[in-house]
Amino acid sequence: MDSRLDRDTSNCSIARTLEIVGEKWTILILREVWYGSSRFSDFERVLGCPRNLLATRLRMLVEEGILASETYKEPGSRSRPKYVITPKGMDLVPAVMGLLQWGDRYRADPEGPAVLARHRECGGRVDAQIRCERGHPVQAKDIESVPGPAFRMRSPE
Repeated sequence: MDSRLDRDTSNCSIARTLEIVGEKWTILILREVWYGSSRFSDFERVLGCPRNLLATRLRMLVEEGILASETYKEPGSRSRPKYVITPKGMDLVPAVMGLLQWGDRYRADPEGPAVLARHRECGGRVDAQIRCERGHPVQAKDIESVPGPAFRMRSPE
């Protein structure tokens, strides 16, 4: 039996993650948070996302603990929520940076990328890298997938 083909994929971490962040508007909301947006009106203006979808995505990101909602009040206005990234949300930065890096390489305009990711302290270009737990850089061809503690075979039908 080939365990790669006959494994139970119902407990796949990638699939579970995509249930939360695998939709275009969700990733774009996170992009805008990292670019400095925090208010519903900011997201609506920059993204052009339908209001109902935007509200649903923001609510889900808060429920999942990726964003937190805080109240702010401008003088003469009513209180409104603003959205801030949580530590759980910050843990998504490498994944989104990986998408940005891939997009810059294969999908950017002929003139180049629209936004450059730079290290605030030194100005150096930021890129997503894969490293093992001991700090070694790892190429995709050198990654081995082995059964983990929750590995299960598919039940015979």
